[in-house]
Amino acid sequence: MGREVNSGVAREADIVDLAHDGRGVARVDGKAVFIAGALPGERVSFHTIRRRRQMDEAALGEVLIPSPDRVLPKCAHFGICGGCSLQHLAPPAQLAAKQRQLLETLERIGRVRPERILEAVQGPHWAYRRRARLGVKYVHKKGRVLAGFREREKPYLADIQRCEILIDRFAELPRNLAALVGTLTIRDKIPQVELAAGDGGSALVFRVLEAPAPEDLRSMAAFGLEAGARVYLQSGGPDTVRPLQGDPVSLHYAAGGGIVIEFGPSDFIQVNDEVNLAMVALAIEQLAPTPQDSVLDLFCGLGNFSLPLARQAARVLGVEGDSALVAKAAANAARNGVGNAAFTRENLFEPAKFGVWAAERYDLVLLDPPRAGACEILERMPQWHPRRVVYISCHPGSLARDAGILGHTLGFKLIAAGVMDMFPHTTHVESIAVFESSK
Repeated sequence: MGREVNSGVAREADIVDLAHDGRGVARVDGKAVFIAGALPGERVSFHTIRRRRQMDEAALGEVLIPSPDRVLPKCAHFGICGGCSLQHLAPPAQLAAKQRQLLETLERIGRVRPERILEAVQGPHWAYRRRARLGVKYVHKKGRVLAGFREREKPYLADIQRCEILIDRFAELPRNLAALVGTLTIRDKIPQVELAAGDGGSALVFRVLEAPAPEDLRSMAAFGLEAGARVYLQSGGPDTVRPLQGDPVSLHYAAGGGIVIEFGPSDFIQVNDEVNLAMVALAIEQLAPTPQDSVLDLFCGLGNFSLPLARQAARVLGVEGDSALVAKAAANAARNGVGNAAFTRENLFEPAKFGVWAAERYDLVLLDPPRAGACEILERMPQWHPRRVVYISCHPGSLARDAGILGHTLGFKLIAAGVMDMFPHTTHVESIAVFESSK
């Protein structure tokens, strides 16, 4: 846990590195000190707030010599809201830090280095987030509702009015939601609201722990009309999501290759539209499918990669653990006139129980696993015998572990890797790695 201290004595130090959580790292008396808000290359003053055996944590006092990469944060709530932690660092330097983290993690955990570093995939730095889950809380002591993200390193909701990374038409959603919920009879029974915006319609899903009163329903419906979003209510799990009134809104986005993906208000989609388009194109470019190839897409979701890949390959099989997503992926294939893509449900973390699809061979494999990675699946890779594997990762540590297995155990070469800036101004690292069979 570490020991809390109230050091009133300011000390000075040079910042020599950037930690994975965005804090600056100094070395003081042979010990690492993590200082939120400090950047590499800076000279700062700081106050120690917590002492641990291996490292200390400190609060930034004054930036005595600023980094040339330091910029003025755009968001008025930066430093309080925990949604972003790198707005004070210029975007090119953010990308460079993420690329270093990826390469260092691959080498440290997986003991592999890519033969080639891919150019970073980039999109807009602001107003990029089309999907978000906002916390909502009625604070009795303040007599009002807060809506948004949690405070940095604290369990409380930040008091924010506007979010600069939400797409433009929903930038003021935190303030507007707080104002709405404050008028409802169930203002203390709504813990979160999810935003999902497509190329056409948008949806707001209110998690309700108690049935809204008739006047609440009217207020929520009016709010949705003004916001340009269909309002949904969720009383339990994901299967309880229902439109407040009328039919469900049509949500969809373009995935490239003329493919349009339809999705539900609670379905997983990549939050950054432009980066997703570029990511799909890059994955296809690196797989380089031919009209004779069979492709296996694991953790396929709604068909984000499967359907564009099917435009160029002989056939694609998408495998996903969620039955509802499998059905929606098949519906997306039919809607787009894609007849050479099939989808099946399978728990991808239990390879011993895989169905007959796993006994076939595949020329190419695409992996897009959750944060836990895909190490369980890799034992089946020799059976599929692909010539190339593209791995999309949202966690460098699990990617590095799996890259080590692919490289040292299964005989694949890591021929390329790079970052994709899906979440600018945050420490989240999305990456792509390309492996080629050496057998």
